[in-house]
Amino acid sequence: MYNLEDDKLHEECGVVGVFTNNPDITSQLIYYGLFALQHRGQESAGIAIHTGKKIEFHKDMGLVTDVLTQDVIDRLSGCIAIGHDRYSTSGEGEKQSEKQNAQPLVVRYKEGSVALAHNGNLVNADSLREILEDDGVIFQTSIDTEVVANMLSRNFKGDIVKSIKNTMELVKGAYAFVVMTEKELIGVRDNYGLRPLCLGKREDGYLLASESCAISAMGGEFVRDIEPGEIVVINNDGVNSIKSTKYAQQKLCIFEHVYFARPDSNLDGVNVYETRYNSGKLLAQEAPVKADLVFCVPDSGTPAALGYAEELNIPYGLGLIKNRYAKRTFIEPKQSLREQGVKTKLSVLKEIVRDKVVVMVDDSIVRGTTTKQIVSMVKEAGAKEVHVRIASPPVTHSCFFGINTPDRSKLIGANKTLEEIQEYIKADSLHYLSLENLIKSTGSAAGYCNACLNGDYPMEVPNNGI
Repeated sequence: MYNLEDDKLHEECGVVGVFTNNPDITSQLIYYGLFALQHRGQESAGIAIHTGKKIEFHKDMGLVTDVLTQDVIDRLSGCIAIGHDRYSTSGEGEKQSEKQNAQPLVVRYKEGSVALAHNGNLVNADSLREILEDDGVIFQTSIDTEVVANMLSRNFKGDIVKSIKNTMELVKGAYAFVVMTEKELIGVRDNYGLRPLCLGKREDGYLLASESCAISAMGGEFVRDIEPGEIVVINNDGVNSIKSTKYAQQKLCIFEHVYFARPDSNLDGVNVYETRYNSGKLLAQEAPVKADLVFCVPDSGTPAALGYAEELNIPYGLGLIKNRYAKRTFIEPKQSLREQGVKTKLSVLKEIVRDKVVVMVDDSIVRGTTTKQIVSMVKEAGAKEVHVRIASPPVTHSCFFGINTPDRSKLIGANKTLEEIQEYIKADSLHYLSLENLIKSTGSAAGYCNACLNGDYPMEVPNNGI
């Protein structure tokens, strides 16, 4: 099946947290924050809130607007809450997308309850799960988040921070956690900072979120990013930071800038839009084309296309229009209708591309199937030549840190040369941005995880990434 998302790495998840002295607005703020992070996961959504007596929660499959209805928001009142929207990256086969795997997770233990929401993926979750099962733990879900939740609750001896520290020593992988107890909101970022997490402030309290755009949506002011290996504890005394220096080093996932994050977000001091725009300018310097028109594959490719067009002084236009109401489908159509998968979501402005040499800019290619179909559509619309420019290097390796990537055998960049890819997608020319210039486009000296682009994993991964 041709699907618009076939040529994209799938999002991970989004997390938010609220600590406020106004219990009547907390659940509404969670809604706003998750809505702003909807691009990070569309399978399920949920909220956990401390009512003053206990932790209550509501979660279900579907978009934020489907799950957190006004009735739910009106019913849930309290001063501390966390929220989550999910794209499944862990779990067993088809069970990944079941309601039981929606977050936040609430685990009850002798002294109370703890709620947890997680963005990322643990590479040693299976071994930790086995240890816990041998110790008598019965799991209700198939996700690695429950492994962490059980470790936190079982290690808790009156000091949640100590329990988190001990858990961080044992888990390996990528994670941004928001944790809620009866008195505290806690944010935790892995020792490499692979997954983003930031702190915000309102007049009536504090906020945590995967991206700064969610802080703004919740009416807050961005304060700072949570540092790699840092634990931030928010309670009635304010904000307390516990920083790790043992393993901490910056390795933010570079695809946050390429594709995942919203353009209006800032990640570790770097604006996403500016990075994408800069990548387009550098792409133009690497592979210029004498063309009549530059357009993007909407929407994440837009800033790069604008940068490319400006650098070469070529007109930018809307060569492709995206149907914003076309929902994802997992239904395999009849063979005769497979190619309609892209056409229902994208249409070509024939009057714009007809008889023109065009440059089509996109952020990435994963499988190549969708790119091939789009190039065909543009040529059928009358374009003389279609030159494809990709604002990132070829994706050659699988991710084990919360990005749902296909097996290497299905990654076109791992199995074909540049010339073979160009022939496969039927482009008149093809160029990928170099890794050096992708890093340069961020304007930051901070480190990034580029493992999906070069196989240089920051930690040991299953089967050495093969």
